[in-house]
Amino acid sequence: MFPHHREREQPIFCSRAHVFQIDPTTKRNWIPASKHAVTVSFFYDANRNVYRIISVGGTKTHLNGRSLLSLHLQAIINCTVTPSMTFTKTSQKFGQWADSRANTVYGLGFATEQQLHQFSEKFKEVKDAARLAREKSQDKELANTALSIAAPQSPPVMCVNGPEDKLFRSQSADITLSSEKERIKKMLSEGSICEMNLEAEFFSLQDSNTKLVAALHEANANVEQWKKQLTAYQEETDRLREQVAELEAHGGHGPSERLKDELTQSLEELEALLKAKDEEIHILQSKKVEYHEMEHDRDEAIHRLRETEMRNAELERRIQNTEQNLNNSLEDRDRMDSEVQRAIEILDIKIFDLNDLRQSLVKLIDK
Repeated sequence: MFPHHREREQPIFCSRAHVFQIDPTTKRNWIPASKHAVTVSFFYDANRNVYRIISVGGTKTHLNGRSLLSLHLQAIINCTVTPSMTFTKTSQKFGQWADSRANTVYGLGFATEQQLHQFSEKFKEVKDAARLAREKSQDKELANTALSIAAPQSPPVMCVNGPEDKLFRSQSADITLSSEKERIKKMLSEGSICEMNLEAEFFSLQDSNTKLVAALHEANANVEQWKKQLTAYQEETDRLREQVAELEAHGGHGPSERLKDELTQSLEELEALLKAKDEEIHILQSKKVEYHEMEHDRDEAIHRLRETEMRNAELERRIQNTEQNLNNSLEDRDRMDSEVQRAIEILDIKIFDLNDLRQSLVKLIDK
């Protein structure tokens, strides 16, 4: 079953997939909603008792050629799960479902069949939970309607300045605490979304980092090999230059002239090859600089993720304190209600006694 112990929206399952949306014009072709695999999460909102599928993505750009990043995040999927939804597997690694509220069809492409199976099973589980939540909500509404119809008319409440004034103050404090609680819940929800965005950015940076590390290792191996070839080419060039110099010194003719031309051509080819290798080495060095910049960006994303987790923990502590204060206020209000009820009962008894006394006096006067 899903957790219900927190009073905020929280993730209950996460997976990574490529997200697609159906073409609204043709209703046949798929349009990629993400450039790479993103995190797709199931969330449960304990306040509204609903389940949602959420996925966010974004792009990052360098500012003024520096290592600072500008993030542009947007919601790719924001779908409330209903009992009428169905997740369909259309291939070994692809599945889809329709969202009538957004008037679209979402498609997910997974890396493995196991990930698709896990997502499909979680979708069924969440759909059943949404159906049970709807049935419970409907049963509760029917019960409240029946109670309101069957409840007798309440007698007029007489005003008692002391306890009623305390009751009004308690209700005012209750309303204030409730509004504070809602505000903190909203802050906590925003912190959760921010944490999810940072998590998506972190996964993206991890993918880029893995690719850059593989490219760097391959480049380092190629650089070592090219250095050896470069040394051999330089030695061959020096040897050919010495031969050319010797031939020029002897001033031979005939076959020596042809040999000289061949050596000169070989020398030019080796020089062109050396120039091309130098350019490749410069390109690899620039890629190495980009790899270090990506490492710095990844460290910054990890730092922001940790800060967000600390803020979430602080918000959870504050909402727990607010709930405790709210419970105390509710207890005080119940106690005030009891005092007011007792005062009303005492007044009813006094009024009854005065009524009896009045009737007795009337009888005495009549006699």
